[in-house]
Amino acid sequence: MNSRLHFGAIIDTLKKVLPWNDEKVFLHEPYMQGNEWDYVKECLDTGWVSSAGKYVDLFESKVAEFTGVKHAVAVVNGTAALQLALQLVEVKAGDEVLVPALTFVATANAVAHCGAVPHFIDSDEKTLGVNPSKLAAYLEEIAEMRQNGCFNKQSGRRIKAVVPMHTFGHPVDIEPLLELCGQYKLELVEDAAESLGSYYKGIHTGNFGKLSILSFNGNKIVTTGGGGAILTNDTYLAGMAKHLTTQAKLPHKWAFCHDMVGYNYRMPNINAALGCAQLEQLPSFIVKKRDLARRYQEAFQGVEGVSVFSEPDFARSNYWLNVLLIDEKYIDHREELLAMTNRQNLMTRPAWTLLHKLSMYNECPRMDLKGSESLERRIINIPSSAFL
Repeated sequence: MNSRLHFGAIIDTLKKVLPWNDEKVFLHEPYMQGNEWDYVKECLDTGWVSSAGKYVDLFESKVAEFTGVKHAVAVVNGTAALQLALQLVEVKAGDEVLVPALTFVATANAVAHCGAVPHFIDSDEKTLGVNPSKLAAYLEEIAEMRQNGCFNKQSGRRIKAVVPMHTFGHPVDIEPLLELCGQYKLELVEDAAESLGSYYKGIHTGNFGKLSILSFNGNKIVTTGGGGAILTNDTYLAGMAKHLTTQAKLPHKWAFCHDMVGYNYRMPNINAALGCAQLEQLPSFIVKKRDLARRYQEAFQGVEGVSVFSEPDFARSNYWLNVLLIDEKYIDHREELLAMTNRQNLMTRPAWTLLHKLSMYNECPRMDLKGSESLERRIINIPSSAFL
């Protein structure tokens, strides 16, 4: 291929936008300039460091208030949150769950932890998430409606749910997906792990499925060190989520009585304390991250061969990770660009390997994935920390 990316122009543009001074600029670092120390120290001073304590309840109420959902249940991480959310919508062993091939492996792992089978679906360049129109055509071809639900005519398995993931914080076009779920009797569970602070048509992500999940891993816009949350507007499901994540223990002053197989999934108080301090700063994080995204978009307008992904018209994104999209004709040079930027102490990375290419999932059912394959070849994530 004769065409070559102008690597120098790309690197120079990154350096102009970022506070670069030869020090390593990481992809996404936590930013702790609020009450983190005071709240965590209170946990240490009082001894309330485990899964009971005032900060767990406070964190749950603050998450619910910010996102606009009725209930938030804090758990140990986003993967556990998604596994339990799928179980709560009655995903059973042997069911199929529709998940994007372009997502972090945890989305599929949560399905597998339920004994279910990930069924990989394609993504759309307009949102980086599930392509609703392509999925509609695919379901018309392979789905068979029976009295007890939607079945895959090819595998014979029930298709129980769809898990759209809001990629890098950008909301999926979710209304058409809700229509498909109604048509095919599918449960919708949002993987909103990356989208705290993102809105679809003015409504915060996580409000559209029966259940949804967030992640508060160390690289997320708000971190609790490690942690996640289950979100729902269904009071019964919220109660079940809290019950199951506390080993399904029935309330009693001293007796140990459990009525279901439960999990030790509750978030510790010390992590929730960190999260409370982070949530106090979230509005400013979003302003700063959106400003960084705007500066990237303006700076790269004149750079040939790449473009900066912008939020869809119907969305307001947190821009958790900014995305450089390489033009198709330059994809052979992506690895070289990744190597050069990292050598310059500018941390960049490609998108995740498409999940159907991983050994444990390469025999799972999948639709045509041309959109995901194109995005996988072309995506480069660039530094996106809130303080940049």
